[in-house]
Amino acid sequence: MKEISTIGLDLAKSLFQVHGIASEGHVVVRRQLRRGEVLSFFGKLAPCLVGMEACGGAHYWAREIAALGHEVRLIPPAYVKPYVKRGKTDAADAEAICEAVTRPTMRFAPVKSAGQQASAMVLKTRDLLVRQRSQTINALRAHLGELGVVAGTGVAKVAGLVAIVRDAEDDRLPAAARLALTPLADQIDRLTAEVEMLERQLVAAVRRDDEMRRLTTIPGVGPITAAAVKALVPDIAFFASARHFAAWLGLTPKPHSSGGKERVGAISKMGNATLRTLLVVGATSVLRHLREGANGPTWLTGLLARRPAKVVAVALANKMARIIFALLTKGGEYRKPEWTKGMEPAAA
Repeated sequence: MKEISTIGLDLAKSLFQVHGIASEGHVVVRRQLRRGEVLSFFGKLAPCLVGMEACGGAHYWAREIAALGHEVRLIPPAYVKPYVKRGKTDAADAEAICEAVTRPTMRFAPVKSAGQQASAMVLKTRDLLVRQRSQTINALRAHLGELGVVAGTGVAKVAGLVAIVRDAEDDRLPAAARLALTPLADQIDRLTAEVEMLERQLVAAVRRDDEMRRLTTIPGVGPITAAAVKALVPDIAFFASARHFAAWLGLTPKPHSSGGKERVGAISKMGNATLRTLLVVGATSVLRHLREGANGPTWLTGLLARRPAKVVAVALANKMARIIFALLTKGGEYRKPEWTKGMEPAAA
């Protein structure tokens, strides 16, 4: 058998598909591997180039296979799809990965360490708990609204509804309704405590890390956003410039040009949705201070006067992303201009 130079590995839960070629391009191996056979298979091979689609489990396998001496590259699935000739099978996907990984203009995703994955899990768990709390709050509001019990908007107003549910002497709620809604009230309190616990851990981690602490000096960037940047951006050197970083986050207009006519539309919303959302939320908090009378830079106040607030928030988020890139690549802290003095730190 000829020596394998490149392998396309299609990942799965139990059955993995391998497509290997020699340096001349001839197919050397095309077979399935069970999960327990993957490392032993690569352990017997001479060092070669291994391509995989970037997904949840890809970073683990990339670290394990790289430890055996192979060069591992992760490819975004959208960049692999054009190389699938016809149909959708594991064998076709592995062949497409093997073809795509050899392209000189292909873009690859950096491999995350176990620590970076763990940090991302904290953020994802917090996000899940916040969404579950919002669902529970909405259910409690809806049920009480049917009985004429209404509270103002916002999480802070929910405490009044919870107190009504737990007040056995409040005759606005029938006994059956109180029995049904008490578990919802308990779940809201439990989820709130768990969210606050995770947030305390995030804040503590930001204070211990110099890079994350420096990011929080940027207006609109709080501990959660700084922790998200650290966890979800494995290597800032992966981006050629600040504009590339902002484009990766989906904060730049999506072009659609042809025949010499340049057309740009709304933002692309590509890249990491969590980090993009946090930056936009942080930008929105900055704009809120401006609308309440705080001083602001001329470009921002002028843009806010002639464009919708949400458009301005995205533009400011784009600028914040570029500042983050500059701080991570050049070091130092953000030098706050006069208009930022007196602003409260953003929660995001």
